[in-house]
Amino acid sequence: MAKQSAVTLSDRRAGLSFISPSLLVMLALVIFPLGFGLYISFFRTNLRNQWDFVGFKFFIQSLSDPSFLKSIGITLVFAILVVLGNLVLGTVLALILNTEIRFRVLFRAILILPWLFPDVVVALIFKWIYNPLYGLLNYGLSALHLIDKPIAWLDDPNLAFAAVVISCIWKGYPLVMILVLAGLQSIPKDRYEAASLDGAGGLKSFRFVTLPGLLPVLIVSIILDTVWWFKHFTIVWLMTSGGPIDSTKVVSIDIYRVAFQNFDFGRASAMAVIVFIICLAISIIYRRLVRDNEE
Repeated sequence: MAKQSAVTLSDRRAGLSFISPSLLVMLALVIFPLGFGLYISFFRTNLRNQWDFVGFKFFIQSLSDPSFLKSIGITLVFAILVVLGNLVLGTVLALILNTEIRFRVLFRAILILPWLFPDVVVALIFKWIYNPLYGLLNYGLSALHLIDKPIAWLDDPNLAFAAVVISCIWKGYPLVMILVLAGLQSIPKDRYEAASLDGAGGLKSFRFVTLPGLLPVLIVSIILDTVWWFKHFTIVWLMTSGGPIDSTKVVSIDIYRVAFQNFDFGRASAMAVIVFIICLAISIIYRRLVRDNEE
């Protein structure tokens, strides 16, 4: 028994030694920044020689600020529209790629390319497409005689938000497509054969076989995609910088401006903590939904 206990202790030490590098990296890159961000949210600070403790003042100030609440609302609408677009487009393309079509492997490689492009490249591509003078979109619409004069897509408050959403959908649908395609290939073929023997057509097979089989994958896709786009910054900032007239000012841009334009790091940290809590709530909902689905 003593020998067995000694072996067990040795195994535990070996296990700790194996995970210690990744644990240290996790502490340095995740735990410490989160803890430090929470810490400075209680101070009015310039991160150098000013550390005035203010308690929960910045949290209360942020939650009572109409501009911040408006940016939260814009972010919610932005995230919902992008996630819905990714879900519909990614699912439709996955269903097509799951069939026996010619050049299926080539189409898969092409359709996954937007996800491989950096956000900066995607933003610059779509800024060129939406350009009112030499943009491809205005050129195509003019060639089809659908518009009489160029449209400044990113300068119109009523159009800029939709233009940014479309750009982000183009960037984000491949992830949903890959997840749904993997889910489709994991559904046993005998379920479709049983449904066919029971007289179910294509629509009924999709409703009673495909959708239930895809439900776990769809839940994961929706929640992860929502968290990702709720905190997104790069594409929106590079395309519109939150304008025009704050029509595309998502919460990440609001936090950036407070921190690096107003140099109010404590309040910016408090705003970031609020966003973190919202994302954490989304992840808790995700865990509960997955657990209920498994049960």
